[in-house]
Amino acid sequence: MKILDWYILKRYLLTFFMMLLLFIPIGITVNLAEKIGKILENKVPFAAVAQYYLDFTIYFATLLLPIFLFLSVIWFTSKLANNTEVVAFLSSGVSYSRFLRPYLIGATLIAILALVLGMYLAPSASDGFNKFKYRYFKSSRDVQQTVNIYRQINDNEYIYVSNFDPRIKRGYYFTLEHFEGTKMTHKISANNLVYNEEDSTYTLNSYNIRKIGEDNEIIESKRKQDTVLDFSIDDLTPVQYIAETLSYGELTDFIEKERERGSSNINRYLVVKYKKWSLPVSVFILTIIAVAVSSMKRRGGMGINLAFGITIAMIFVFFDKVFGVMAEQSDFSPLIAVWLPVVIFGIFAFVLLQYAKR
Repeated sequence: MKILDWYILKRYLLTFFMMLLLFIPIGITVNLAEKIGKILENKVPFAAVAQYYLDFTIYFATLLLPIFLFLSVIWFTSKLANNTEVVAFLSSGVSYSRFLRPYLIGATLIAILALVLGMYLAPSASDGFNKFKYRYFKSSRDVQQTVNIYRQINDNEYIYVSNFDPRIKRGYYFTLEHFEGTKMTHKISANNLVYNEEDSTYTLNSYNIRKIGEDNEIIESKRKQDTVLDFSIDDLTPVQYIAETLSYGELTDFIEKERERGSSNINRYLVVKYKKWSLPVSVFILTIIAVAVSSMKRRGGMGINLAFGITIAMIFVFFDKVFGVMAEQSDFSPLIAVWLPVVIFGIFAFVLLQYAKR
């Protein structure tokens, strides 16, 4: 690698990580100032708070990584342009594509980092971050579906719970229907269902089972029945942020199980899955846009480049959020919702790059 490559690559990585080190403490400070009252009110242990802010750091950095990268590239490339270093590079016979190479090498390193974060580190951090948030800062009432729960738990069985309380792991007006093909063979009902954590069994109170034969039906009733059922209590009503807390392999398996169970949240889970791949790709696209925008010396200097860059970043975030919400709350394809902003900005990057080469 030549001196030019090392020079730009070091500036690329150093500015990016300095941007992270600058903004993450600011984010932690703002969050702590907002939450300190509830932390003291709930007497949260210091170790739990420290772990929360470690998870917050990883979560925050992963969420805003493309924006940090974009602004850092604009920042240091604008400085190169203002110091006429870009003109010197290109005047020495270096083509614009050759000038872009160290940026792409840096983007590759950051994309690998984004991939590792999204696939493995961020899910664990998101789990701790959300559990702490809903335990101490927010009501956990709305984080799970608790009313009119209907799910397919395997190929032959369907369950219904009228109301579920996740704090005490108790469901009310429980029904289980077993089918062989299209024919129901038996139906279990109970006034309430209680999960026993010590042995992973369920207690059904006011238990009834209706066995349906070819020519007759048998109904049995008991005041209480302890039994094993083919679902875990966590699978009954997964928390809304469950997809964010799973590694890629776990998320893929989870989506398949939820699809078999007829979950209505499949699109939400698919959006999270596809974003694990779109994030590294967006690193390359935003790097190219940032270089194309800031490599030319302008009368307004760095301020104009930063203003333009921040505008583009906000538009990117806007498109990403809008299409994501559309996929989660309608029949809009999650694959299109995640990749359409990337494709649009990819085309935009190509056009800007051609203009910059002139």
